[in-house]
Amino acid sequence: MIDKATVAQILDTANIVEVVSDFVSLKRRGSGYVGLCPFHNEKTPSFSVSPARNYCHCFSCGKGGSPVGFMMELEQMSYAEALKYLAQKYHIEVHERELTDKEREEQTERESMLVINEAANKHFEDNLYNTSDGKEIGLTYFAERGFSAATIKKFRLGYSLDKRNDLYSTLVKQGYNPKYLISTGLCIDDNRGGGFDRFKGRAMFPVMNVAGKIIAFGGRTLKNEPAKYVNSPESVIFKKSRELYGLFQAKQAIVKKGKCFLVEGYADVISMHQAGFDNTVASSGTSLTEGQISMIHRFTENVTVLYDGDAAGIKASLRSIDLLLNEGLNIKVLLLPDGHDPDSFARSHSTSEIQAYIDDNETDFIQFKMQILLEGAKDDPIKRSAVIQDVVKSIAVIPNAITRSVYTKECASRLDIDENLLVKEIGKVIEQNKKREFERRQREKHGSSTSTTTQQVTTEEPQEDITAAQQQQEAESADNSAIQQAATSLADKHAAILQPYERELIRYVVKYGMADFCEAADADGNTFTLNLLQYVANEMSIDNMSFSNPLYAQIFNEAFEVSAQFQEVLNHFYHTLSEEAAQMHSQGIAEIQAQQLSMAEIESLENELNARIEAHTEERIKEFKVNFLEKQLCSSPVDEIRNAALSLIREKYQLSRIHTKYNHLPTENEKLTKLIPEAIYNWKSALILCQIKDLQQQIPSMQPADVERALQRLQDLFNIRSELAKYLGDRVVNPKL
Repeated sequence: MIDKATVAQILDTANIVEVVSDFVSLKRRGSGYVGLCPFHNEKTPSFSVSPARNYCHCFSCGKGGSPVGFMMELEQMSYAEALKYLAQKYHIEVHERELTDKEREEQTERESMLVINEAANKHFEDNLYNTSDGKEIGLTYFAERGFSAATIKKFRLGYSLDKRNDLYSTLVKQGYNPKYLISTGLCIDDNRGGGFDRFKGRAMFPVMNVAGKIIAFGGRTLKNEPAKYVNSPESVIFKKSRELYGLFQAKQAIVKKGKCFLVEGYADVISMHQAGFDNTVASSGTSLTEGQISMIHRFTENVTVLYDGDAAGIKASLRSIDLLLNEGLNIKVLLLPDGHDPDSFARSHSTSEIQAYIDDNETDFIQFKMQILLEGAKDDPIKRSAVIQDVVKSIAVIPNAITRSVYTKECASRLDIDENLLVKEIGKVIEQNKKREFERRQREKHGSSTSTTTQQVTTEEPQEDITAAQQQQEAESADNSAIQQAATSLADKHAAILQPYERELIRYVVKYGMADFCEAADADGNTFTLNLLQYVANEMSIDNMSFSNPLYAQIFNEAFEVSAQFQEVLNHFYHTLSEEAAQMHSQGIAEIQAQQLSMAEIESLENELNARIEAHTEERIKEFKVNFLEKQLCSSPVDEIRNAALSLIREKYQLSRIHTKYNHLPTENEKLTKLIPEAIYNWKSALILCQIKDLQQQIPSMQPADVERALQRLQDLFNIRSELAKYLGDRVVNPKL
């Protein structure tokens, strides 16, 4: 355990801008910084970093925190791990006692796997430098590849001895749990209570995440074996589609140089770094994924892809690179001379020669794609038509309209086709893409009715309610104190009158409390999402309202206490969804591969599959949010809360018999953005009515000097109630006093 003095020193030293800058490219905005959120895929920066508060926050997904909280969320670290990471960054000596075997066993699976990967790599490094086989075989191989001693240290390369269970037996003897040797993929279960090394006799390339934690390995055979490379299987800590080899070593150079070189393999990255191009990363032999592209976009918008001249390999990768365009990145392509890959080219040329070649031969991706595809089409009109369709798809995914227009004009000229026709076809593809993203857009388009005042947040209205909200805003903001006074002083006296309105609102909270409800904005205009519970709480706090019914107040407080656990439970649920998505994808791909289809048909079916998986995932997340509070409150250990919650959820939303007979009307869930503001306004109106009744009863017994003031006050209350009624759609005729 880390002692308190060390913890305090770490917390005082850690600078949020410096910590976040290791993972996100930040740009100054006012007194703070902004960048692309590292927690979700986005094209417009919504991630704000405040040096004054030493805090970061994403106004889109809501994630962020202090330097410690940021690291815990980003890398799924424990509190202790995050502290140790920051201590290492700021060269703070950590004072702690050695963990016992029992404490080591009690660590989480993720922590244990990271620990054992680090121990394994230290063993591989020790083999490389301190064993005869390591020196004669491992170091000799790296020397033959042209890797310097500094480069070997930089990438922490090692060697696995050509023995059946060298790593397994060594780490087990050191006290490490063999369970994690198997789960990380370092070893393979021999079904006899032991294990044998997966990487025996191989040069070792550790794969690090963006924080520098070793999450996987690649092992290169030094013999004549069919499997040239063996890689770690995916695990809790390693998802191949989300990682880029060399990013930890390259991220600072990428930000500094404003550009990223993308290659294929381990050796390509290492040789490029050694040649002075330390802004190079690799997709590790896989087609680019959205997760990898999002990772690159954190640090730069400019990417150059290096190809080794293999025509078949180039054509196979063109489709995945379209994803880079979709992300809004500026893509260049560099075709290396025949016989060279990035590794051999970097080793055989000086830094200045490589830079000169890049400057002379770097080509825009769209133009490069046309050139490659047209070479195969030649004079065949059918093939030429297919080329045009392929290029159209690439241009259509470019988010910037001006960039699309420039590409369209150039391609029309190059392909000798009417520009208007090309524009029309691109428009069709764009519309098709929009349809595929329909569910995503619908989820993001949350609205809510305007609150009575907006001191804390300003909520966005559905279009039909904007006019009414604007009409009432000025009047309500001037007379807020009326509702404030009524809410507290009349709660007990008029509980019977207020209870139906309170019951309606608390029912919504129980059933839908954690559901995304509306967009909100802070004083600086930065937007973020409010859930229903937060929206209701904000509305109540503005006017100092509280539930007169003690049980409803207790349920409301319980809802807030339970909501503190929401993010942790949601994170576990994401893991379940990831497994579901992987299974759906695997089954879908198998079904597609079993059919005799053209490439275009395969692509179409794959797109449909991905859209189904995405829609399924989004719907599951939506359901989880909607049901979270209901499940928690209905299983509360407090009998009163549990019984009341069960009673509330049994109440069904009533629809008109006439309308339900002839029309399909939206469900209660679909109408929440209208129902919730109405419920709050009804409650506020009831509070005002109670105050009016009290004041009317008091006037007959008042002194003449006080009557005039009371009558003016009464008129003010009537005016407030009238403004509320305008929103509710009721007609209230106030008597002339």
